[in-house]
Amino acid sequence: MNLIELFLLSIGLSMDAFAVAVCIGLTMSKFNIKKMLTVGLYFGLFQAGMPIIGFMIATQFAGLVTQFSHWIAFGLLVFLGAKMIWGSLTKANCKDRTCAATPCADRKCPIGRQEVDLVPSKMIPLALATSIDAMAVGVSFAFLRVSIAPAVSLIGVTTLVISMIGVKIGNVFGAKFRAKAELAGGIILVLMGVRVLLEHLH
Repeated sequence: MNLIELFLLSIGLSMDAFAVAVCIGLTMSKFNIKKMLTVGLYFGLFQAGMPIIGFMIATQFAGLVTQFSHWIAFGLLVFLGAKMIWGSLTKANCKDRTCAATPCADRKCPIGRQEVDLVPSKMIPLALATSIDAMAVGVSFAFLRVSIAPAVSLIGVTTLVISMIGVKIGNVFGAKFRAKAELAGGIILVLMGVRVLLEHLH
């Protein structure tokens, strides 16, 4: 897997975090760089950490399933991509998030809710929920013999930057880009899975 493929994969993985970051940005009555960076760091660190866990677990079994490794990687990436695509088509705007009262009328959020607190008790569950799929990607990295350190570094930095952008977009434009981002991310993961399979079949 080359650098461009890893970058595309990183973008695909970061779309879940982007979608939630958009909704967090939507809640902010007062927006600033510190809040953007806080959200980005939570999502970036978790998105980088989870593939390491998957990689370490899968490394123990990689030698036993070498001949099937490309099928496993294909299955994982396509499953995660399809899950994101389905989610993008079925999720409502931001009903799972709270929002400030002022922008609720035109952004389809629950009226009268308060801004999300960027504290560990609130952010860690969100960061964990958006990064859990990345563990499966770490499993595929082990089977594909991807160098894990640069891969997770790229995933973490990409997610950090895209999450920060998501907060800004959510604060300025609302949630209109959320579903489109998840759809794009899902398509990227599916295409990467197909690419892995075709590469090993030839």
